[in-house]
Amino acid sequence: MAFRDLECCTLCEHRCGVDRVAGEIGVCRTTLPVVASATLHPAPPSSYTVFLAGCNFKCLNCQNWSISCYPDVGSGVRGFVQPKALAAECVDRLDSIEALLISADRVFFSGGAPDIHLPYVEEVAREARRLRPGTKINFDTNGYLTQESFERMLAFATSVTFDIKAFHDEIHLALTGASVEPVLRNAERIGRDHSDQLWEYRILVIPEITDGELPALCAFIASIDRTLPVCFLAFRPNYVLEGHPGATAALMERCLEIAREAGLERAQWSGHTGLHGSGVPVPDLSFADTYSNPAARLAATYAKRAGCVTDARDCGACAERCGMRGYEPVRVT
Repeated sequence: MAFRDLECCTLCEHRCGVDRVAGEIGVCRTTLPVVASATLHPAPPSSYTVFLAGCNFKCLNCQNWSISCYPDVGSGVRGFVQPKALAAECVDRLDSIEALLISADRVFFSGGAPDIHLPYVEEVAREARRLRPGTKINFDTNGYLTQESFERMLAFATSVTFDIKAFHDEIHLALTGASVEPVLRNAERIGRDHSDQLWEYRILVIPEITDGELPALCAFIASIDRTLPVCFLAFRPNYVLEGHPGATAALMERCLEIAREAGLERAQWSGHTGLHGSGVPVPDLSFADTYSNPAARLAATYAKRAGCVTDARDCGACAERCGMRGYEPVRVT
């Protein structure tokens, strides 16, 4: 495998410039690509899903925290798998009876964030198509790729599942530790010019944190194309937000109303609703001058309780002193 892109890594908008091949670490804290697990998975699109370890976001709500927070927490990963070996495995499993029974028709790269392992995914995809011409590839992105990396992804992906966490920058920063501008830029790019590759935009609905973002997000997507597919995901308590209340069915139905009011024609919601939390904390008053939005202050309060050492979350500015590195939730939903 060619590791040239990892020797001065600028694949995502953190643009750390570290030599991951030599063991240097940036925001994602990963060196060579690591496969956490791979399995046939019925969730749309039905696929052979490869979960790659590590992430360039530090989302407070992460349901796959044991994968995304690797190598600081989590265990049981498979490790580095040669691209040719993984491609052969993917092709073999897609041609199995089990794949046929669930209509699995593509390889789905997820995580964590496959974005940070883009050259590896490219090579696996290329080899899979050599072994099995026409193999479909789904890429699950958080949208934080550089423009160059995003174009590289579009060049090989059959379908793209695109997560948008928030619309306003301070909420996105407080929730993920990264700015929203690259995400919205890339979301517009695929929606406007590559809508045939967009499986759907996915918007996680977190009560009191991102539910207020929905009108702006829906208006943003409608301004690109009202026929673009959107799926609202019901938040369930996880990771730093393990005690936060889950989304209700009523809230998810309200999401569809907001989408219709914005003119969106293909909106749906999915997920398990009604999970109770242990209570929402009072927002830390020290953030009053840092965040103007109450939702951002609440998210920042959760982050501080979990060990975040900055007033305004910005993972790109403090990767080496992240106080949340070892955080492990008690509750798993």
